[in-house]
Amino acid sequence: MSRVLDELVELLALEKIEENLFRGQSQDLGWGTVFGGQVLGQALSAAVQTVPADRHAHSLHAYFLRPGAVDKPIVYDVDRIRDGSSFTTRRVVAIQNGHAIFNLAASFQRDEEGFVHQDQMPDVPAPEDVPTEQERLASYAGRLPRLLRDRATAERPFQIRPLDYASDPFTPAPEAPTRRVWLKADGPLADDPQLHRYLLAYASDYAFLTTSLLPHGVNWLTPGMQVASLDHVMWFHQPFRVDEWLLHVMDSPKAHGARGLVRGRVFARDGRLVASTAQEGLIRQRGR
Repeated sequence: MSRVLDELVELLALEKIEENLFRGQSQDLGWGTVFGGQVLGQALSAAVQTVPADRHAHSLHAYFLRPGAVDKPIVYDVDRIRDGSSFTTRRVVAIQNGHAIFNLAASFQRDEEGFVHQDQMPDVPAPEDVPTEQERLASYAGRLPRLLRDRATAERPFQIRPLDYASDPFTPAPEAPTRRVWLKADGPLADDPQLHRYLLAYASDYAFLTTSLLPHGVNWLTPGMQVASLDHVMWFHQPFRVDEWLLHVMDSPKAHGARGLVRGRVFARDGRLVASTAQEGLIRQRGR
């Protein structure tokens, strides 16, 4: 396991400080506020620690309420809403500086057999044939401010290989609101299905909301852009491993009222649809 992946696994593990109460440290990725995927992963991790081991997360619905400060820990308060014969429900509130910054509802289910159907996985190049994001950014790194350059070229816990990439991120042109990204944890992980779920929750927030900017010829580098997640939804359909290649296929069907909606499907390399995602967020260009 790489050093940064090991640090991420530790970051998401959390410290239990009281029954149903957990504390997680914050990670500074250079954006000025806590990365949304961190709070998603930590909140799901907190919920997991209050659920029987034979029940696995099948869905989560979350709202980002306030920006998280990178220099302070976050406390996660878990409400054990229901323990049924097949399903278990938990509500988690993330608290920082005495205020709720995030809340999550997650549902868990014992394994069952049932009907099966799914979308077909798109035909795409193999991940080994796709450059990493760092490799694609190499020719532009010198034009980035130092803080962003350091972040863009830093070691990461996930290998990210985008299939769709703007020719020049500094002069974006309007394009279809779709994005496909291969991703994989940068090292082997333990055989814990819950760990793989909350690590995917962390990674699912990568390059997600910005898909809704693609038709408008702007991106997060465009002056005056304010981009912030408002909510995040995930459905986990069947077991998977994040230390094996996963394909996140994203599209944005609608933007309106300074909000963009993005949907995603996550496929294992063997073609199984293992998770679905959705997010709405603020996409506002100041001065308009």
